[in-house]
Amino acid sequence: MVDRAAGALSLPDDWPADPDQSLTLNRMGSFDWDLVSGLMHLDRPAHEVFDLRPGEYDGRPESLASRVPPDEAARLDTLVAQALKKGSDHYGVYFRIRRRDGSLRWTHTQASVRRDETGRPLRIIGIIRDATEELAEARARLEVDVERRRQTSVVESTTAALAHARTVQDVIDVLKDSHGLEHFGATSLVMGLLESGRIHLVAEGPEGSFVPGTRFTRVDEAYPMSEVVRTLTPRFIESEQDFAESYPLLWPHIEGLHITSAAYLPLIAQARPIGALGLLYSDKTGFSAEERNLLVALGSSIAQSLQRAMLYEQEHDLAEGLQQAMLPRRIPIVPGAQIAVRYRSARMGRDIGGDWYDIIALPGGRVGAVIGDVQGHDTDAAAVMGQLRIVLRAYAAEGHTPATVMARASVFLDELDTDRFATCTYAEADLSTGVVQVVRAGHVDPLIRDIDGNCRRLPVEGGLPLGLSAEFGQLEYPVSTVELDPGQTLLLYTDGLVEQPGADLDDGMQLLASLVRSGPRDLQLLANHLCEVVDERGGDDDVALLLLRRKGAYTPQTGGRLRQHVAQNDPEALRSARHMIRAAVRAWGARERSDEIELAADEMITNALMHTDGGAIVTIRVLSGAEQRLRVEVEDRSSALPRRRDAGESGVSGRGLMLVDRLAEAWGVESRGSGKCVWCEFIVQDRPPN
Repeated sequence: MVDRAAGALSLPDDWPADPDQSLTLNRMGSFDWDLVSGLMHLDRPAHEVFDLRPGEYDGRPESLASRVPPDEAARLDTLVAQALKKGSDHYGVYFRIRRRDGSLRWTHTQASVRRDETGRPLRIIGIIRDATEELAEARARLEVDVERRRQTSVVESTTAALAHARTVQDVIDVLKDSHGLEHFGATSLVMGLLESGRIHLVAEGPEGSFVPGTRFTRVDEAYPMSEVVRTLTPRFIESEQDFAESYPLLWPHIEGLHITSAAYLPLIAQARPIGALGLLYSDKTGFSAEERNLLVALGSSIAQSLQRAMLYEQEHDLAEGLQQAMLPRRIPIVPGAQIAVRYRSARMGRDIGGDWYDIIALPGGRVGAVIGDVQGHDTDAAAVMGQLRIVLRAYAAEGHTPATVMARASVFLDELDTDRFATCTYAEADLSTGVVQVVRAGHVDPLIRDIDGNCRRLPVEGGLPLGLSAEFGQLEYPVSTVELDPGQTLLLYTDGLVEQPGADLDDGMQLLASLVRSGPRDLQLLANHLCEVVDERGGDDDVALLLLRRKGAYTPQTGGRLRQHVAQNDPEALRSARHMIRAAVRAWGARERSDEIELAADEMITNALMHTDGGAIVTIRVLSGAEQRLRVEVEDRSSALPRRRDAGESGVSGRGLMLVDRLAEAWGVESRGSGKCVWCEFIVQDRPPN
């Protein structure tokens, strides 16, 4: 005992409290269970815990069966038996008891096991207490923790969804479509972006809640979004009265929405405001500290996503404008042809790259079609593409042959002082004959779609990509000649349409052919269909597409012209030139003289290849006048003029010009700078037969 006389402190007479009093005041009772006799003593507080009246307990544990539900009793007996069997000195357990009114109440018991020298359990002495408030507080803390984790998860999931938003509308859609607002309990949202000193409302809800006159508001006006933008401080409106008193201009317009509270957050990125977000609640008053912190974190995440989206849209607009400036502004109307062009940027890129297309209207009913791809996906690739497109157009318009156009473009790119190269396909089509001369520089092969919809690959012999062929001195580009019948379609495209990571190019070509085969007949719809497939698939490469369909027989008003280069020791080029002449003769109404024209042209070409050191350029054209004539020209680089001579009975040469003289109405030789041109003319009917 503490000596009361030891000090001058004045203490109560009943100090210190008796242990029984301490247990009673804290709603704790004690028990002493004699395991030998089986009797259990409960003191008065213990009777109160079990809600027992005097005389209702006879000292036997089984008398408590009316107060301990069977499942709880079984669990309690099992735990006590395990403690006794394992030699434990203490045990504790929560269990429920049934009160007199039938309700259940949580209790807790803590006991000590007394044993003899051999370890045999003799007595269990312990306490029992009401644990209702304790568990209620624990459950409340658990619920708070669960709610905190739930709200944190909402912020994290919303932030993760915002990470994929690329545009401002994407950000708005994430906030509306995700369940984040529902989880926060918000009824609706409003969001505005700061533009030139005004707040532009870009999202509002629910439907029908728009307040007239608030689409654009000044920062200095008495609106909550204006306030948070000015102060850079969140504004939490905790009641209807607070809303009405703080914002009398706004409140009358939204009073009917039954808004009870709101949270307006400034959207701040890089230490400057870019807008504001408002979350409106219809069943909430007040905000806890945790809720405020979470909403501020949400606002910060939205602000970062919005700034990223706005920068992306700015870059997108800039890239799109630059790309459109580099591509042709319009496609010329070409008589005798239907044309469709498309460009799609890489979904994961910068919306700009080196893919391009071009249509060049040429004299004599001819048209040049270009498809190309400069290495890279950046502004430098686009700039190189723009320059290359211009020089290709210029060389073609000057009247150079397709092979020369490609060779000169390669030299230009090599001299451009850039490390970029380009693949390209140039096709020059004469729509009156259907003859198409194709030159390929490292590009993918074209496709041909027939009238019946069948689609096939068009193998075209090719040369090195532009830039590389000049660097390695291999500027000879072979020319492939094909005939495009009325209704047939030539498809030119870049490799982004057929190449996919991890897939074989041939598989991509077969897939494209099947898409063309099953696609719509209308050219514009077909182009849209192919682009839709590209959009769905995505990818990291641009796509350019050019479709050229020959409409039908077409006779140019000023006469047609076809030209092709024939190199020495190149049988394929000679065969292609003969094919070109044969097709032109049939298309231009000289079918009855086709054998004579082909023979004369063949003699002139052979003569040029045998007696000169270089190749020859073959041109066939229609001359308009009083009588329509077909003219064949063969140019070479030799200045020595040919002469007609008698070959003799046993001669094997000298017959070429004799044949030309006999077959043609006129022939001659003209000097052409460093070379000459041998020509012959044939009178043909005025109009081609139907």
